[in-house]
Amino acid sequence: MCLRFVYLLAVRIVPALGLWRRCDDHKTIEILLLRHQLAALQRQLVSVGRRPRPDWADRAVIALLVSLVPKARRAGLRLIVTPDTILRWHRDLLRRRWAKKSRPKNGRPAMHRNIKSLVLRMARQNPGWGYRRIHGELAGLGVRVAASTVWEILKDAGVDPAPRRGSVTWGCFLRSQAEGIIAADFFTADLLDGTKVYVLAVIEHATRRIRILGSTLHPTGEWTTQMARNMVMELDDAAVTVKFLIRDRGSNFTAAFDAVLADVGIRTVLCNVRTPRMNATMERWVGSVRRELLDRTLIWNHAHLRRILHGYELHYNAHRPHMSLSAAVPLKPIPPNVTDLDAFRARRTRRAGGVINEYRPAA
Repeated sequence: MCLRFVYLLAVRIVPALGLWRRCDDHKTIEILLLRHQLAALQRQLVSVGRRPRPDWADRAVIALLVSLVPKARRAGLRLIVTPDTILRWHRDLLRRRWAKKSRPKNGRPAMHRNIKSLVLRMARQNPGWGYRRIHGELAGLGVRVAASTVWEILKDAGVDPAPRRGSVTWGCFLRSQAEGIIAADFFTADLLDGTKVYVLAVIEHATRRIRILGSTLHPTGEWTTQMARNMVMELDDAAVTVKFLIRDRGSNFTAAFDAVLADVGIRTVLCNVRTPRMNATMERWVGSVRRELLDRTLIWNHAHLRRILHGYELHYNAHRPHMSLSAAVPLKPIPPNVTDLDAFRARRTRRAGGVINEYRPAA
């Protein structure tokens, strides 16, 4: 736009220099001719109900030339705009200039470049992580930024975050009643030879701690009952008080399973038929272990499955942040804020053969 203004100004100045060499009669004839053409153009615009719309460069040239005309002769000028319009253009120009000068220089500080690079690095190395998942990972590293800031960093870099998943009614209810509630469920994992393995796990609603009780090819009632005994002993060693256990109506859970729990004061709550939302916390964890581990790994045999599930259990309980815990992890408090961001560096640790990434402050 500035180049255009300079060009228009040069175009107007060069003919003006030629006018100085002309006689007064020629100047008068040319002025009358230009006035007549201007009047004809104005009549055409009025007949179609339109007004001239000069751009800012044309406005600047008109205002400059009008300022060179003596005030005593401005009343006789025939312009496509009124004098009030020219004054308004001048006021707008001054207002924009002073508004730019009065703009405050001190505002919200810019995000540190190390944090931006770390957010983009996490998004690049973990395609399934959304901005809230990355925000939780940063909180686990002691970096305090808002989730919206992470979203803006990803958006400016052209990285689309994962969609936000809305909470369900049963999730809100169970969150308020989380103390003393655990949930149990089976999920399956397929080996390379097509064999299906059944895995039994329980999760604490209050702390989100997961316990993978065991895996088997044949989940009989006797095996499930023995897993219940192991779970009761593990909860007793950890001094965890449990009042309710939520499970579905699968045939793998027998009356003996409920009897083992009832002996220690744990009441079994059954879900309705085909109502996974009644066990939403457990179902969400099963989805997490599938998306983050099982769907990204070729499982060779049963021993390989046990090994990677053990590594994921350690990752989930000791490192993975949780939205319901304000980005904390079940077995580790949130570290203090990082004070020296210039010297801050994060080190990546891989689990489950490099499928899962963890980030810790570099020593």
